[in-house]
Amino acid sequence: MHELLVKGNSLPEAYHNALLALYENNDELPCPDYNTNQKEASVTFVAEKPLQEPMISKLFIGDPRSLEQYRQEMLDGILDFEVERGNWEYTYHQRMEKQIPWLISELQRNPDSRRAVVIIRDETDLDTESPACLQILQYMIRGGALHCKVVFRSNDATKASFMNAYALVMLQKRIAEAVGVPVGSYTHRAHSYHVYERDYDMFEGYIKRIRAGGELAYYYDGDWDEQMEEAKPGIAQMVEELKSR
Repeated sequence: MHELLVKGNSLPEAYHNALLALYENNDELPCPDYNTNQKEASVTFVAEKPLQEPMISKLFIGDPRSLEQYRQEMLDGILDFEVERGNWEYTYHQRMEKQIPWLISELQRNPDSRRAVVIIRDETDLDTESPACLQILQYMIRGGALHCKVVFRSNDATKASFMNAYALVMLQKRIAEAVGVPVGSYTHRAHSYHVYERDYDMFEGYIKRIRAGGELAYYYDGDWDEQMEEAKPGIAQMVEELKSR
C-alpha cells in the first residue's frame, strides 16, 4: 500500500499536492461495501500556514453556502437534533462537544501537554454500517502556536477532504483563540485516501488543472467570507424547517 506525505504552505496547496500524489501513486482495487472500485493510498498532507490566503480551493464540489453549512455542522452542531430524533447515528460535533472544553483547559493548564486529544470513534461504531470516518484530533502547542493533527480511517479525496480540512482548521482557529495562541500547522492523515470509480473523471479534471498551473484558490477574506455570511439566514431557515417537520 502506498504511503504518501506531502506539504504545502496554504491549505489549498497542501490539498492539491495530496490529490496529485494520490493520482501518481495509488492502487486500484475493489470496494465491495459500496459495490464499486476505488483508487487508494495512505496519505498525510500538511498545511504549514492553513490560514494563509488564498485559502479556499477551487477544486472541490461545494459553494459558499455548503461550506458555511458544513462549518456550522462541525463547529456549532446545527443538525445535532437529527441524532436525537434517530435520523442520524451521530454528528462529529455531537461526539466532540463535551471534550472541547476539557481540551482547552488542558492546554491552558500545560501548554506542553501531549494529552489534548479528542476521540471521535466510540463503541457504537462497532455495530453500524456507517462508522465515523474521522477518528481522533490532537492539539499541541509548540513554538508558541497551536498545531492540529487529525486522523481519518477513510477519506474521499475529491468530494470530502477539502471541506473536512477547512472545517477542522476553523475549529483549530477557535481553540487557538480560546487558549490565546496563534494557529500553527494543520496535519491531515487518511489511512484510506481514495477516489471512487464514479468520480474518476472529476479526479482527472482536477489533476489537469493542477498540472496546468494558474490560480487554483479563492480568497477567503473579502470574498468567500462575505458570501458565507450572506448564506447564514438561508441556512438558519433551512434548519428551522427541518426542526418543524
